[in-house]
Amino acid sequence: MSDDAVRRVFRSVDSFDPDEFGRLLAEDATMVFGNAEPLVGREAIVAGLREFYSTIGGLQHRIVRNWQVDADVIAETEVTYRRLDGKDASAVAVSIWRTRDDGLISDYRIFVDLAPVYAV
Repeated sequence: MSDDAVRRVFRSVDSFDPDEFGRLLAEDATMVFGNAEPLVGREAIVAGLREFYSTIGGLQHRIVRNWQVDADVIAETEVTYRRLDGKDASAVAVSIWRTRDDGLISDYRIFVDLAPVYAV
């Protein structure tokens, strides 16, 4: 997967449009966000993203670096979240995903501490 493809994934996430991200996923994809229960299937992932997006005002990823090992991509990012109160909060995140031969993502995992985003 090229750097352009990694940027395309994060542009999709940052679009704040769960359906756009869903188009990158295999129908039977799984997503795990931190220690949450896995979301299984494109429809469940899109619904989960829609729910998550309702708790923030927006987000923007800055790719720090990324690696590819066979079909797996590992990306370190700095993410700026727009809170619902209009303030910004930043966090470092690592995303790991596996891409099938057809280019669709079959497994996506996100590791981030969102405490600053929801701090009072």
